This record gives sequence, C-alpha cells and structure tokens, in this order.
Amino acid sequence: MSASTESGEVNNVDKIPTEQKGAFHSFLKSLASFSGDLSSLTCPAFLLAPVSLIEYSEYWTQQSDLFTDITKSNDEVERMIAFVKWFISYLNASYSRRVPKGEWEKKPYNPVLGEQFKMCWGDLEGSGETDVLVEQVSHHPPVTGFRIKNDKHGLILNGHTGQKTRFSGTSLIVDQVGQSIVSSMNRDETYLLTCPSITVNGIWYAAPYVELLGTSYIQSSNGLYCSIEYTSRGWISGEKNHFKCYLRRNGAGSSKEYICKMEGQWSGKSTITKYGHKTSEPFLDVSQLTPAPMHVKDLEEQGEMESRKIWQKVSEAIRANDTNLAGIEKSKIENQKREERTARQANGQEWEPNYFHWIDEEPTVVTLQRMLASTVKGKYNPPTNGNWVFKNPM
Repeated sequence: MSASTESGEVNNVDKIPTEQKGAFHSFLKSLASFSGDLSSLTCPAFLLAPVSLIEYSEYWTQQSDLFTDITKSNDEVERMIAFVKWFISYLNASYSRRVPKGEWEKKPYNPVLGEQFKMCWGDLEGSGETDVLVEQVSHHPPVTGFRIKNDKHGLILNGHTGQKTRFSGTSLIVDQVGQSIVSSMNRDETYLLTCPSITVNGIWYAAPYVELLGTSYIQSSNGLYCSIEYTSRGWISGEKNHFKCYLRRNGAGSSKEYICKMEGQWSGKSTITKYGHKTSEPFLDVSQLTPAPMHVKDLEEQGEMESRKIWQKVSEAIRANDTNLAGIEKSKIENQKREERTARQANGQEWEPNYFHWIDEEPTVVTLQRMLASTVKGKYNPPTNGNWVFKNPM
C-alpha cells in the first residue's frame, strides 16, 4: 500500500526496486541541478512506460465518432462546438484515460530519429476508418509529425508537436510547441489548434501525475475562435483538470462578449452556457465515451523503423518487471542511434524524414495565425509559422 505525504500526494518511494533506488536518487539530483532541455536526461527504467511517446499521437482520434461529428452540421457555430467536444475528448484520452486505473503516470521512451507509428481506428457510430501515420522528424529538439485521415468524412489532421521541458519547484513543466491543421474537405473549412502545457507532479515521490495549464486556442477559417484556459486542483474551481472555453467571433466588440461558454473537467463532466443565459446544459461526459476499435499490424508485419519493432525488447523487459534488462536494451538502442548520427556527420549526410517535409510560412498556418493574433492581441505568440506537412498529395 502506498503512503501519503502531508499535502495528500501518494508516496511510492518505498516501492522502488532495490537495484533501482540509486538510479532514482541520481535522477532526482540531476533534476534539481539541471538547466536546459530535460529531454536529454535518462529516466530510471522503473519509471518508464512500455511505449514510445510517438504512439501518443493516436489519441487525437480515439473518439473517431466525435472527430467526424465536426463535419455534420450546416451551422458554423455548431461545427465549432463539435470541434471543441472532440478536442476535449482528445485531452481525456491522451492525459487521463490512457493511464490504467490505480496506476501512475510513467515516462514513455523518447522516439529515435525516423521512428514511425502506423495504425487505424475502426468504425465508431458511422465514423468510418481513421488512418494514423506518425514519424519522428527531429530528435534534438524532439519533434513529431503526424497525418490523420478519415476519407469517409473528408477530414485530415496534419501537424507537429514538440516538447520543451524544464524543472520548476518540485514539478516538471512540459511546454508543447507546434500546431495542427484540421481540414474539412467537404466544407472547404480549416482549423488551427494549439495544445496546453503539461505539469508533471509527484516525481519526488515516484508517483507522477499530469495536470494541464495555460491557454490553448482553436481558430477557424470561418471567423470563429476559441480560447481554452486550464487550471489545476486548488485554484479557481477547486477541482482537478478544470477547463473553461469561450467561443467568440473574430473582430467582435468587447472581449467579455461570447457566443457560448463550455466549462468543467476535461477528464469528467462539462456544461455549455449560451451568452446571456443563466442556466447551463450538459456538454460532455467523457466517462460515457467508448473508444473506437484499434488496429495495429502484428510485429512480424512491421518495418524496422516502426516503433513497436524498435522498442520490442525494452517493452518486453518492462512488462516482465526486469528493470535491469530494460535499462540494458534501452542503452543499446540509444548508443546505436548515436553511432548512426556520428557516421552521418562524418560523411556530411543530411537526414530527411520519409513522410513529412518542413514548409516555412505554410499558407494555411500563416492565414489562421494572423486571424487569431489580430484578435487576442499579444496573448498568442507562436514560435513558428510553419508546419511538418505530409509529402504525398492529400
């Protein structure tokens, strides 16, 4: 049974395997003294999840029914509301439902350069199949490109995400950089979306858990935008995983005016309230959602650069609770990739992704960024106006 700290956090330090305690304390010392990008630090094997971070891109459309609902209404406001509902379901899938009940957040592997992940979400409530293709397009800094496509409803999600990690107090802060574009081909409509920052608490007690913070945005080509504010336990709402989303029109008058407000827990229930109304209506209850069926090829059918093939021995060791073997196998992969990088540098070779290419000043990104920036006035300062775009015609 886990102990608790004075602040109520669970303390799992006594559960750390004896052979890993030294590595854990060394890891904590590194955190306390490190400055810069923490992604380069080596995490103790017992804190690793048997999965690569690249697979987390699958959660974008785990609720393929809500993803395809974006296209259904003929009303642009209703389509934006449907977009927010899908986005909240993604947050829940990626940061809450993903962690098995009774377990704690564990660190996924840092994807190696060129690592790939391919899968398909099956039909859910008439959604049709949704294909997911992901590739690690940069290792330093870590950046993942993804293309998610649903042919039946004419939807494409193409974007990239990177992580800038830093240590603050007793928490790990992960700023998610990059942006994504959702294209509704049948509606000739596009959406730009950004992601919130992540705070990982409980590391000192070997019981990590995730909360979201900051503000993310959704900007549509139809002149509607959303700002979503995230707060953690003990702040305004007094509940964990709280969000508040305002849907507004670009160029509207007072910032206090809005079309509607969606508020609640991104990991639980939320409500929607129209402007000027005192009563709220149910918006989303993520506990009632059923994920789409997931299809991934068997290991023997996967290519050498596919994620589960690369990390197979590490994952097998972690699942067998052999943290020592997991650490050895993980080091073999990391050392091999360092040698490959050194060889490329010696030969003057430039590595290129297989599926994506970088487009600076990407037209759709630039247009939507300008629409958003001119409205929120200094609150939105994207680090780049480009995107990792899928190479083949979509």
